[in-house]
Amino acid sequence: MNGLYALKPWYADRLSGLRRALAARQVSPDTLTAAGVVCAAGAAAALAWLPTPSAALPVAVLLAGRLAFANLDGALARDTGRTTRRGALLNELGDRAADLLVIAGFLPLAPLWLVAAAAFAATLPSWVSLAGAAAGAPRRNGGPVGKTERCLLAVVAAASGWAVPVLAVVAAGSAVTAVVRAVWVWRALGKPVAAVTAVTAVTIERAVTTERGMATEKAVASEKPVVRVAEPTSPATRRRPSPSPSRSSSRSSSPRFSSPPSEPDRSLPLDPGEVSGGITHTRPQSPVDRGTQLRGTR
Repeated sequence: MNGLYALKPWYADRLSGLRRALAARQVSPDTLTAAGVVCAAGAAAALAWLPTPSAALPVAVLLAGRLAFANLDGALARDTGRTTRRGALLNELGDRAADLLVIAGFLPLAPLWLVAAAAFAATLPSWVSLAGAAAGAPRRNGGPVGKTERCLLAVVAAASGWAVPVLAVVAAGSAVTAVVRAVWVWRALGKPVAAVTAVTAVTIERAVTTERGMATEKAVASEKPVVRVAEPTSPATRRRPSPSPSRSSSRSSSPRFSSPPSEPDRSLPLDPGEVSGGITHTRPQSPVDRGTQLRGTR
């Protein structure tokens, strides 16, 4: 039982040209949400201050603009890729503010308690739908007395002056709509998860696929090819590899020989040899060297 909400696809198709023009001019969806609230405030002012017959036309035009902006803001955000969580929050707050402003236009025309009851009841269907969506059920919209029907009833009150009967219908019809949505959400949440979240799962899967594709593109774009340039090496370097650090450090700390030194002949006297690298090497003294030394001493 969607009521006049069933006409939304047809109405959105009529607004497609305007939506393309707004997208070409880069109009923000938040601006359209604010414009819908302004239209609702203007309709409330016309309903409260203009006389009964002449108030119908401005109220009808302004409320038609309110509904048009409520349809355009979300569609424009989806078409231009500017859907954000803040935008969704602003959209819901704008709808609730517009509903309350239209009901406030009845304050000079009906008792305060009836206006308050109608205002409270008018917000109930939306709260039920939001609670169901938060629990995992699909978002439920429509009548029997939804947003579109409430706007139409306000135009009837402006044209006829039947403020009290219209407010009574708004209050009772909104309460019935809230109950209908609550029953639908309750049944939807009681079904298996696969059946309840079929549409939601497809939407989430598409969003995840899109995010993964964007992440992959960013990762590929961020990767830079590493080009390694070989350092020129001399022929000597290519022929003889450089010693390892451990071997070099061991040589600097304690010298080693490729082969153990032979045992010197203890029968001959020893003379000091050359000092190389802080190590004094000794060798046997031959008779020729000894004679040279003796000649030098004489």
